[in-house]
Amino acid sequence: MKHFSYRILSIFCVAFLLVASSSASAQFDRYFKDATFRFDYYHTGSKGEERISEDKMIEEGAWPGSLTNLIDTLNLGEYFFTITDIASNRIIFSRGYSSLFFEWQTTDEALAGVYRTFNESLRFPFPLNKFQLTILRRNKQMIFNEIFSTVVDPNGGEIHREKKHVGTQVMNIFTNGDSHAKVDIVILGDGYSKSDMPKFRADARHFTDVLFGTEPFKSRKKDFNVRAVEVESRESGIDQPDQNVWVDNALGTTYDSFGSARYVLTDDNKDVRDYAAVAPYDFLFILVNANRYGGGGIFQLYATCFATGETPATAWQTDYVFVHEFGHSFAGLGDEYYTSSTAYNDFYPKGVEPWEPNIAANIERGSLKWKAFVDSTTSLPTPWDKAAYDSLEIERGKLRRDEEGYAEKREAILDKERSILDDKRFKGIVGAFEGSGYASTGLYRPSLDCRMFSLSLTDFDPVCTNAINRMIDFYTK
Repeated sequence: MKHFSYRILSIFCVAFLLVASSSASAQFDRYFKDATFRFDYYHTGSKGEERISEDKMIEEGAWPGSLTNLIDTLNLGEYFFTITDIASNRIIFSRGYSSLFFEWQTTDEALAGVYRTFNESLRFPFPLNKFQLTILRRNKQMIFNEIFSTVVDPNGGEIHREKKHVGTQVMNIFTNGDSHAKVDIVILGDGYSKSDMPKFRADARHFTDVLFGTEPFKSRKKDFNVRAVEVESRESGIDQPDQNVWVDNALGTTYDSFGSARYVLTDDNKDVRDYAAVAPYDFLFILVNANRYGGGGIFQLYATCFATGETPATAWQTDYVFVHEFGHSFAGLGDEYYTSSTAYNDFYPKGVEPWEPNIAANIERGSLKWKAFVDSTTSLPTPWDKAAYDSLEIERGKLRRDEEGYAEKREAILDKERSILDDKRFKGIVGAFEGSGYASTGLYRPSLDCRMFSLSLTDFDPVCTNAINRMIDFYTK
């Protein structure tokens, strides 16, 4: 009798899920067609001031995202946008995201009162009828406030429908099913000339193997599709302004972004989006044909990584950077390190709880954001050998890249740091370890070590792993 009851329950659950899925799909069909709406806009301002103005509206290919999870419930990102159906006054789509403009606002240049403009894009399923697009930004209390709104008629004559880069080659690295039920990653190459394309294909495959050899991506590989778009640059390599190296690369990626030598970004948003649109994508990775350490990652924008190791002994660092930067752009994970120099001023204002799931200012046991992972016997804050680690970081910071034996000396110090982080007392322990988010004091990370903390091939810690799995679930369930 028990077996019969379970079978009836199982049939009921399956039937319920099918009905729910059908209902959710019907909701999509009620408000959207299966295409992608791209809203390009200009983001202008300086420290403490910003203005948004419309640029162009574009219809791209089929919508690659979920047909069911249309409303963002993850509470990630500095910004948030909503799509409201005018006729029903119902929010029918929303997403959190971050931007180049936000990061630039924390630089010395913005602090000095300089104004800059960045082109940015929002992508969402193509509405059938007139809608209101609203952009919001967090205030100092982390509450979203409206900063821009416009009403759009998708059936008007202002929507651009021309196809860019027709004929650009797309390589399927692996596909596991319908884009609507998978996470779609597109890898773009920059600084790869026509003769470099065999190298790009090999690089794209290598880093895909690296990502899906790392947990939790390894266990969730079936939930992803990965494609590579062969973007041809006129010259090999990318810009290095601090070295007076200038290259005609297709996507405009460059070192020395925001004055940080190893930070690789591009503000050629339209070129990136136009090339990416030749394949379905939820997330973008720009692989740069360079052998100098560098990369970057911004939530829901893109990640970047150098493709070739500086030396045979340090080639593994490309693998580290690729996965680390994808953690930023995919799951909204914050940098847990605190000793390396950055271009930011007050990136995390004092007294404000960061939105990133793996950085905390508040470590009260009852309200710590990752309290579900903390054992009742674990001390908060959690003591660790921070003084010794910090002294090694100071020693490493004194090294000059042009001095003899730089790479070997740097690696020797890193080995000593890793020995501290390999403390067996903290294996698998989640607590509140001081030092995170570019701050030595006042901000905390969940574990002693993590792929978001040290320059190593260590795994993601339990809190970061949970954040990654939540994002995968959001796009696939």
